[in-house]
Amino acid sequence: MINKNVLQSIIAKYYLNGLNNQVKWRIKDNTLTIYAGDKGRVCKVVLKDFNFEDSELGIFDTNKLNKLISITSGDLLLTPEKIKAIYSKIHISDSNFDLTYSLADTLILGKVSYYNDPDDYEIELQLSNEDIDHLIKAKNALSDVDNMLISSAEDMDGNKVCEFLFGDNEGFSNKITYQLQGTIKKDSITLPFNSNIFKDILNANKDMSYGTLKLSEAGMIKLNFYSDDDLMSSEYFVARNE
Repeated sequence: MINKNVLQSIIAKYYLNGLNNQVKWRIKDNTLTIYAGDKGRVCKVVLKDFNFEDSELGIFDTNKLNKLISITSGDLLLTPEKIKAIYSKIHISDSNFDLTYSLADTLILGKVSYYNDPDDYEIELQLSNEDIDHLIKAKNALSDVDNMLISSAEDMDGNKVCEFLFGDNEGFSNKITYQLQGTIKKDSITLPFNSNIFKDILNANKDMSYGTLKLSEAGMIKLNFYSDDDLMSSEYFVARNE
């Protein structure tokens, strides 16, 4: 059994508002692992204590699966169906509904080329729930602008901080800055990123206990999020804008 809210939370963390629709669910030793992404952005979502037999399930249309799950409530029973050795369907049941979702052949779903950590990160910081909320609000206030700069900077007291600038860094443009303290190993770093993808990641992880952000001057940010009970985690690599 798995709670509906937990299952939808896992889906939201890789689906990212429609960015990743086709994925493979890999279950081994009661741990669900999902890799997703495309050029310039990849993610890995993990859920422990997932009571399901070892398998690889092809999810061709996450949006349709999510719509099916949305009509359920409470705890869900997930039951696989196989044709010979191939998983063909998942049956999803609660106290009112019995649903069937047809699986895709995993061979037709592409393989995600996952990223490796760079040799070092020049900026490292923690993201509290309050920080996540503030960053989402900043992006929403400039919803028509998809550019964001992450920089090393100094606050009013001369302390080194990480600065997020939403908007275009020009004199006559609307912009919002938000600063966070952390470990700043190098001065004068400024890298551009897509603020829409950044917001989608933050929105999908608002229910997590806390997060971390690391920036490499090689042109990448890495975000990690963790649940209170340590059963759920998510990881994202996002490349800089060209």
